[in-house]
Amino acid sequence: MRKVILIIALVATSMSMAQDQYTKGMQKAFQLWGEGKTAEASNMFERIASVELDNWLPHYYVAQVNTVISFGEKDKEKLTQQLEKAQESVDIAKAISPDNPEILVQQAMVHTAWVAFDGETYGMTLAPKVTSIYAKAAELAPDNPRVVFSKAQWDMGSAQYFGGDVTPYCKDVERAIELFNNFKPESDFHPNWGKDQAEATLENCGK
Repeated sequence: MRKVILIIALVATSMSMAQDQYTKGMQKAFQLWGEGKTAEASNMFERIASVELDNWLPHYYVAQVNTVISFGEKDKEKLTQQLEKAQESVDIAKAISPDNPEILVQQAMVHTAWVAFDGETYGMTLAPKVTSIYAKAAELAPDNPRVVFSKAQWDMGSAQYFGGDVTPYCKDVERAIELFNNFKPESDFHPNWGKDQAEATLENCGK
């Protein structure tokens, strides 16, 4: 009986230490990202992902870091490296957590970064995929604020590209903000971004 208790205690201690290392690693990665050290943050998330084999979150953030810095990037070689890494991480995250609306939004963002870089080259093939992804995400999680806001952003961008009116989508941004106000992430590290961007978008919506 003592051996059983000792084994249970050792396993519990080991799990607690691993969780503590995960927490510290994630906190450090977010700190680096906040300081603008995107390469270091991406590398830190990758190191965590190599240990947390059943956790989609580190892969998600590798993808997000590399996608965010790709918007506005003019160097195609650099952009390609970043977005290929992002796509690889999204693929792993999807394998770990299929039909996850947060990961679907991230996938749509990867495609959107390509379209933003060169709409004539990538718009024809990727724009329909983005629209389809947001439709699926909205079906899976109609009250997820990032799903609602990101879809509204995409719809507004598409309308602008074709010379249409973005005003009809302002109500979707308003709804996203309401959802953000009541949203509670599952943990300190689950996605919780977007409210500031939504508020800034609404402020200029339709102007």
